[in-house]
Amino acid sequence: MPTITYNDFAKLDLRVATVKQAEMVPETDKLIKLTLDVGDEAEGGLGERVIVSSIKPWYKPEELVGRQIIYLANLEPREIRGVVSQGMLLAAEKDDRLSLLALDNDQMKPGDKVG
Repeated sequence: MPTITYNDFAKLDLRVATVKQAEMVPETDKLIKLTLDVGDEAEGGLGERVIVSSIKPWYKPEELVGRQIIYLANLEPREIRGVVSQGMLLAAEKDDRLSLLALDNDQMKPGDKVG
């Protein structure tokens, strides 16, 4: 991967979110639709967002509800199987294993910036 500058990194809007709801995207084997609490809009948060992710091989929808995750908030929205995805969750993958990037304590709240 090429090296990026700090200014490139500063363009990424990484934030904390809490998974409010998770469900399979109909007629797919891998896609889960996540509805996220991304913070109170009055306090600089973004309200609620939907993200579609191909994480079903590693997670069941019911395992995700209530988890705090890190997501990329300023990714251009994209329609995936009829659902508009408004960001991307962050995860690490290696040797057919996947781990969502998450917080190690509950001191942050939805909408808080990461970075």
